[in-house]
Amino acid sequence: MNTDGSATDAKPAVLFLCVENAGRSQMALGFFAHYAGDQAIGWSGGSAPAAAINPVAVQAMGELGIDISGEFPKPWTDEVVRSADVVITMGCGDSCPFYPGKRYDDWKVTDPKGGGIEHVRGIRDEIEQRVLTLLGELGVTPERSITRE
Repeated sequence: MNTDGSATDAKPAVLFLCVENAGRSQMALGFFAHYAGDQAIGWSGGSAPAAAINPVAVQAMGELGIDISGEFPKPWTDEVVRSADVVITMGCGDSCPFYPGKRYDDWKVTDPKGGGIEHVRGIRDEIEQRVLTLLGELGVTPERSITRE
């Protein structure tokens, strides 16, 4: 990233935002990083970060071989928002930042907070499909696949 907040290369940069940065945005970033590899840059953040990542989200992602257990909820920063080419919001409404000239997509995805594994799996799978669609729109070919049993 340059000091003015602009990207330093041609790789697309995507920021996933939700309120707590503990579930939806963490799962989206996990899929994005898994599929995009080094072809794109991904970040996540929250408007009111939780104390810890949702353990059921970690479990659901782990079932697919994606380890997000080392992640932690963090706030978004103006610098990261300015650096992103695409900002994906998931339920943060007016608390999500808006900068003219950015591509914004609001994904209407259920919050996994308080849900059991079956509930979170459905959310996880919806997020995966949305991430794959986004990567296609960005011209990024998935580098890896996921084996489902």
